[in-house]
Amino acid sequence: MKGMRYNWKSAAGVMAGSFRESRGLSMTDKKKFYITTPIYYVNDKPHIGHAYTTILADVLARYHRLMGVPAFFLTGTDEHGQKVQQAAEKAGVTPQAHADSTVVQFQDLWKKLEITNDDFIRTTESRHQDIVKGILQDLFDRGEIYRAEYDGWYCTGDERFFMEKDLAEGKCPACGRTVEKVRESNYFFRMSRYQEWLIKYIEEHPSFIQPDFRRNETLGFLRKPLQDLCISRPKSRLSWGIELPFDSKFVCYVWFDALVNYVSAIGYRSDEARFSKWWPASYHLIGKDILTTHTVYWPTMLKAAGLPLPETVFAHGWWLLDDTKMSKSLGNVVNPMDMVEKYGVDPFRYFLLAEMTLGNDANFSEEAFVRRYNSDLANDLGNLLSRVSKMIESHCSGIIPSPSPGGENEKTLQQAVLSAAGEMLESVDRMNVDAGIAAVIGAVREANRYFEKSRPWTLASEGKKEELNTVLYSAMETLRIVAGALSPVMPSKMKELLAAIGMPGAVCGLPDLRKWGGLPPGTAIGAKVSLFPRIDAGKRAQDSTPAKQDVAPQVAKPAQEPAPGPESVSYDEFARIQLRTARILSAEKVQGADKLLRLEVDIGSEKRQIVAGVAMHYKPEDLPGKTIIVVANLKPAKIRGVESRGMLLAATDSAGKLQLVTVDGESQPGSIVK
Repeated sequence: MKGMRYNWKSAAGVMAGSFRESRGLSMTDKKKFYITTPIYYVNDKPHIGHAYTTILADVLARYHRLMGVPAFFLTGTDEHGQKVQQAAEKAGVTPQAHADSTVVQFQDLWKKLEITNDDFIRTTESRHQDIVKGILQDLFDRGEIYRAEYDGWYCTGDERFFMEKDLAEGKCPACGRTVEKVRESNYFFRMSRYQEWLIKYIEEHPSFIQPDFRRNETLGFLRKPLQDLCISRPKSRLSWGIELPFDSKFVCYVWFDALVNYVSAIGYRSDEARFSKWWPASYHLIGKDILTTHTVYWPTMLKAAGLPLPETVFAHGWWLLDDTKMSKSLGNVVNPMDMVEKYGVDPFRYFLLAEMTLGNDANFSEEAFVRRYNSDLANDLGNLLSRVSKMIESHCSGIIPSPSPGGENEKTLQQAVLSAAGEMLESVDRMNVDAGIAAVIGAVREANRYFEKSRPWTLASEGKKEELNTVLYSAMETLRIVAGALSPVMPSKMKELLAAIGMPGAVCGLPDLRKWGGLPPGTAIGAKVSLFPRIDAGKRAQDSTPAKQDVAPQVAKPAQEPAPGPESVSYDEFARIQLRTARILSAEKVQGADKLLRLEVDIGSEKRQIVAGVAMHYKPEDLPGKTIIVVANLKPAKIRGVESRGMLLAATDSAGKLQLVTVDGESQPGSIVK
């Protein structure tokens, strides 16, 4: 097999070309889906950036499998290079021993995060090293690699050489670290000869580098003369690497070695049939910091080897903490295992996918996590399941009732839910997963609004059994479709949800998500489950406080007279205030007022409009479906020109955080608060 070159006219190559020219193919039209993550350095334990890329790849692979598209998902570890050698020296072990101990942390985390990778490649494995050596020898034999003296600036952190003109104030332009002057003999890959070809290829294949602004970034890089790539390191300076097959005094540059994993893992030069089945890759998922290596080094390497290019290299943004990139030196790296242990796997997966818009940076904070969890998962999805299940237990003996055809309200709900499921699948094709998730959660909120509008508790009390059955079935059918649409994001929790609605072990594929009515009437619902218990933000803050703190001793102060309390009111005065429960139907911002929201509420006998100063504490989309307490007999008033008929009750803590006063459990709108 030595010297074998890939045939550009192979079936895989032709299929890839047609795919790139017709990016509009939907998920179900694809013949295969091959997705990769970068392979991660084993110089330290995994962090949130590693977790995000791997979860994203897992979610994309799961969606394709769900739609019946054959998928192959590759991840792994990069175990050669100077950083790994230095980490091993610091730990007092061999590089191989260090790699063997560190790789387990990645493998254990992927199991914990329910990652469904089809392969995990390590660059220290012989199946990879043999392919790297074969490619090197082939390129050397054909004059694509040559030896020359090199005089330049070297960055150990990036393991890259730079010319003096490329330095940023004398430091590495990529990471800002100090560089060292190096003069030595090395081997070079003739990367410069492919510059014009690569520019033309990128311009003619706009989907090759995504998002578009990353494509422009690479084209900007290619406006400068492209240098040949130094692909070796002398053993006298670095011994930990793959030995060059044509010169035993050198090892392979870690990036030339690492990039080959994408083809070595699927059979290049060892299993032609398997390789032809999967290559070219559908997506290489990368962080934006390794854009150049994947969109300049890698395509020129593939071109020289006679291989077709991957369909898309997609560079996502960074997770920031307080708008600052996470790094070990700053001590602000988030350990994904800590979040998983504290809040669970699926909520963590959900937050990462829902919070970041692919391609852009995103801020991480535990407060943002709790806010999204409580809003989307506890208040919306979990609450809908709880409310519907309770009513089916109470009024249908725990059996899914048979619905009637329904009316406009049912049609509106069906359209919203089916449209959201379709949007979720389309968002995967567009690499816009957060928008798809938002659409599904929007459908859940629509179901909560439908539940409020239909008032099933009133239908039950009035004996309107047929209408009640239709409402309860419609809400449960919504949950079935939502569970299928979100199962790649939250696999375990959606299994729990399906079991709770009486469909344990069900797998919702494409046909199940495209039609209404897949939940069989007469099905016994499952045991009661608290799918997403609400996180008490106050308790979380207390739990995060260290148990013991060193504090300066306090000098005792003389006792003071207590401050005068509020003026007392009589019972008769208090009895004049009518406190009633109300369900929020909708919320929107008051134009020109940062602090005000206009709420439409149902107080049982009527619907009202209330203007409330809660916009700094609640987003409009967080409020519909909440049952609050209002002062129902307050005189109407105009606030910023908007009439307000009532006042809601809220509490503010010492830190200024406001929380609405709500009721525990189910309560019909208009119930008197005593």
